[in-house]
Amino acid sequence: MHEQCLICSEQRMKAFGAALLASARGAGIITLQGDLGTGKTTLVRGALESLGYTRGVRSPTYTLVEFYPVEPFSIAHFDLYRLADPEELEFLGFRDYVDGDTLCFIEWPERAAGLLENVGLRVGLEYRDQCRSLSLYPGDDWGRRIVDAIDCRDFS
Repeated sequence: MHEQCLICSEQRMKAFGAALLASARGAGIITLQGDLGTGKTTLVRGALESLGYTRGVRSPTYTLVEFYPVEPFSIAHFDLYRLADPEELEFLGFRDYVDGDTLCFIEWPERAAGLLENVGLRVGLEYRDQCRSLSLYPGDDWGRRIVDAIDCRDFS
């Protein structure tokens, strides 16, 4: 069972990211899966901007991870697009992020085969004409609470 949202602007994608973060209320794993340009980084940018993070939020395509020590919990934004081998994540301290007190947004999660357990929420992003269709799949009670708290009508 999943929820589906249709988002048709960058501002609404950012607002969705802010709502996602507000609903999360703590550490966990949210994966973002979709083609290039579907709004994964824009979603994360909206989440961070909602916390007052005003410095440039960029995709960690080359660094693989950007860490934001914001309050009330830290946020790690992973972009695994250029990951050559899942073992590279071990050198980044991947398990420290996903097993700790950090909310992790992970783009291209399929590239971390075998390393991702306990994913609370999977978000699939697809092109739908000029809009983006987001499918929300909760993986546990935490993810279900997030999905239950979000009203997709607020973003269409």
